[in-house]
Amino acid sequence: MRTLVSLLILFSFTVLLPTQTLAAKKSYVVYLGAHSPNTREEVAVNSHHEILGSILKSKEKARDAIFYSYTKEINGFAANMDENEANELSKHPSVVSVFPNKALKLHTTHTWEFLGLQKFYSGEIPDSSLWKKARFGEDVIIGTLDTGVWPESQSFREDDMGPIPSRWKGVCDNGIDKTFNCNKKLIGARYFNKGFKEAGDTSANITDTPRDTEGHGSHTLSTAAGAFVPGASYYGYANGTAKGGSSRARVATYKICWPSDVGGCMDADILAAFDAAIHDGVDVISMSVGGPPLDYYQDSIAIGSFHAVKKGIIVACSGGNDGPLLGTVSNVAPWIFTVGASTLDRYYPSYLVYNGKFVKGMTFSKGLPRPRPYPMINSVNAKAKNATEHAANLCMVNSLDPEKVKGKIVVCLRGKIERMLKGFVVQKAGGAGMIIANDEHYADDIEGDAHFIPAINIGYSDGLELYSYLNSSKSSKGYILCGRTKFGKRPSPTIAPFSSLGPNVINQEILKPDITAPGVNVLAAFSEVANPSDLDYDTRRTPFVFLSGTSMSCPHIGGIVGLLKTLNPSWSPAMIKSAIMTTATTLDNTMEPIKDAFNETATPFSYGAGHVKTKALVDPGLVYDITPKDYLNFLCSLGYNKTMMGIFSGEFSCPSKTIKAEDLNYPSISIASLNGTVTVTRTLKNVGPPSKYNATVFAPKGVSVTVEPAELEFEEFGKEQQFQVTMEANEAEPVKGFTFGSLKWSDGIHHVRSPLVVYI
Repeated sequence: MRTLVSLLILFSFTVLLPTQTLAAKKSYVVYLGAHSPNTREEVAVNSHHEILGSILKSKEKARDAIFYSYTKEINGFAANMDENEANELSKHPSVVSVFPNKALKLHTTHTWEFLGLQKFYSGEIPDSSLWKKARFGEDVIIGTLDTGVWPESQSFREDDMGPIPSRWKGVCDNGIDKTFNCNKKLIGARYFNKGFKEAGDTSANITDTPRDTEGHGSHTLSTAAGAFVPGASYYGYANGTAKGGSSRARVATYKICWPSDVGGCMDADILAAFDAAIHDGVDVISMSVGGPPLDYYQDSIAIGSFHAVKKGIIVACSGGNDGPLLGTVSNVAPWIFTVGASTLDRYYPSYLVYNGKFVKGMTFSKGLPRPRPYPMINSVNAKAKNATEHAANLCMVNSLDPEKVKGKIVVCLRGKIERMLKGFVVQKAGGAGMIIANDEHYADDIEGDAHFIPAINIGYSDGLELYSYLNSSKSSKGYILCGRTKFGKRPSPTIAPFSSLGPNVINQEILKPDITAPGVNVLAAFSEVANPSDLDYDTRRTPFVFLSGTSMSCPHIGGIVGLLKTLNPSWSPAMIKSAIMTTATTLDNTMEPIKDAFNETATPFSYGAGHVKTKALVDPGLVYDITPKDYLNFLCSLGYNKTMMGIFSGEFSCPSKTIKAEDLNYPSISIASLNGTVTVTRTLKNVGPPSKYNATVFAPKGVSVTVEPAELEFEEFGKEQQFQVTMEANEAEPVKGFTFGSLKWSDGIHHVRSPLVVYI
């Protein structure tokens, strides 16, 4: 019978397959380049209908197929069509590119003290602080492309905010949610989900509103520009005043990401949001979203951000959470400010006490109710009758026997399922507490969670000792002491183990990431319909939460960018980016080189130019500037043809003699292959007082480096000076692979540092 059913299913599928294949419609993004000056919206929309109608043989069909027309700053549309129609459309003379509507993914009190904006303990903000100098980012407009916002959060209250800047052209589109309101702080809100709906993801509950139901968008927006909120904590941990980098900035949310199991941020929606944000008048875009690295002409974030940069808007993006593998960093276009993640000096030690030992771990849950030893059991020995040992070892759902677990501390191996789900499994089985022991893969990278029960995460080596004790003792007992908030962890910062690493796999001449910032256990605002575990049966709610990821480090940079934009409104995006990169530090709080997650010396592939440091940003001395035309010449150097170039600028023609990719005036220098001698050119602009700068080179191992001239004199503000760096493999010190160094220009007061990366 089973065979017959299988054959019937196979026959039905085989019969239907040709029809389904022929009729299959997918959503595509069609890019037409830039609009002609003063193009009216109705003219642009009509041209989109005509272009697609020429393929579908009907403007009416085209009108039905198109679900987005990009009519403001970006020229193009998103539409449903089959593969053959998409291929035909790509040949149309007005079409620059056609690409599928792909799904991208989302990449969270004390961080600003750690970055030097206010004094620790006293909370005093000195007059020299970038916060005071830049008036806390007053009236700069910061937009995020994310999961929306929880508008009622205290982080977005309008206390003491003046009138909304007259340059703002945005709206507060609350969709069907009439309880969603903007104010003088949260001045704009839009949502974009047509691309998501057309992609056919039926796993999500989509509501037409910019309200954040996941928490990610509220967290990132409040990190970048949230108001000061006293008494913020995560279940009592990190109690203090939550605050954003540009706390006096105005904010706008562009909801592009929706609940989904496969990634809920679609290309079509991303481009629509960029088009709107540029038109609305944001000054800064912070975007904690990304996917696998793509060629720039196929990358919706690269395309949208280029249009933003052309309008003077700086775009900061998360670098991704696929570390610690090399070559995983995303959002790598040179006009994007790409951010990696690092740790803070704040930590939350808790302790497992057993057999006379105090084992340090981490938790955000409460301790056991009574200070007495509790019986402990290896989860394998608490296996349910129908469960496998593998499932029980990992404390998977329905894997534990309540009779064996009741009243005990259960030891579970980390991995396979969410850590907080393990706690729910133990709680459901009647356990009193839980210990999550790392396996070899996680080593000593321990995490804190707000578990349903008293719980602690311990490292791999400590876990081995614990398992040995459990196996050798007939009466194993232990106790979990609840965690505390402490400061001054040394060394700090270190590179977060999840932070995606370079090299840039699209073109190695551009070092990525650009910078690193705090991205581990960041406290910020949350959605009050979301829960801290992301589990359906978790009924807990909290206005603030700890989150980790490059999603959390990115808005730190977005907030700092807002401060610099307030302080220097005429600076280009490249100048602001350069100031942050060239003043960064590569040393931790022990004055030793920053370490990675494996306690090895980190490299520029981990942190780019270094860890952000705010003290010198008020007066960086010199900057590297880049114009939109420079970026276009850079794309020419990559061999982009006229069609590819049209994605970024419809009228641009590559010069007969193209520049070298490594000659883009970038604040870092990266040589993809050192064969013989390579010379690169850079130009510095003085943004400080007249001064004379001298070059100091820390040559990469195996490389001889000369700088010509080695001294630059700037006689006035705005003066530019050019120099060349020549690198040659040192035969006396042969090296194979990547090697790292730095170049620093200094007048004794200002220190302008650039990383050097060379592949031999």
